[in-house]
Amino acid sequence: MYLPKHFEELNVATMHELIRAHPLATLVTTSSAGIDANHIPFHLAELPEPFGTLRGHVARANPILADIATGAPALAIFHGPDAYITPAWYPTKKETGKVVPTWNYAVVHAHGFLKPVEDKDWLRTQLEALTTHNEAPFAEPWAVSDAPEDYVEKLLGAIVGIEMVITRLVGKWKVSQNQPPRNRASVAEGLRSTDSAGAQAIADLMDDAPQNRA
Repeated sequence: MYLPKHFEELNVATMHELIRAHPLATLVTTSSAGIDANHIPFHLAELPEPFGTLRGHVARANPILADIATGAPALAIFHGPDAYITPAWYPTKKETGKVVPTWNYAVVHAHGFLKPVEDKDWLRTQLEALTTHNEAPFAEPWAVSDAPEDYVEKLLGAIVGIEMVITRLVGKWKVSQNQPPRNRASVAEGLRSTDSAGAQAIADLMDDAPQNRA
């Protein structure tokens, strides 16, 4: 990933926060047929330090299992909020005209080695942790135990766990840090004038990011 220093996020806790808020990852692996990508929700565990572990599961029929049978390098991409930035929001547009459209976004790349996990106790624990995390916002959260036990057992037999200890964590927060303060302020105002949740989230990230690190 191209990563200018002024867009680099180094804080592990900040990157972990994005992973937890956006747990559906694009999981990139090298398959027998070439580069492959799956879309897998992961639960993040804090240990081992410094980056933690990603745990998820796939269907037993998923060909990825053959490719990671002995442990394979993988990249899990977690996409945070994003928003289109129009040059019309830059005050400097009227002065010089030297502005172009861009896209602001936040993303985390987690690197490591994938391994399959067949243990049913591990699988149940993973499912419960993933479900508890994602059901938390609901008034009446669903739990794995709400389903009939024989039904749960049948489903457990149809999936295989996957685990990746994160060896490298890379964060990119592209939120106009390379723009002068007045452009940044105007962009944030423009984003907040839209009805897009992603735009609102990007405006919040702009408020939190250091300015003019270029």
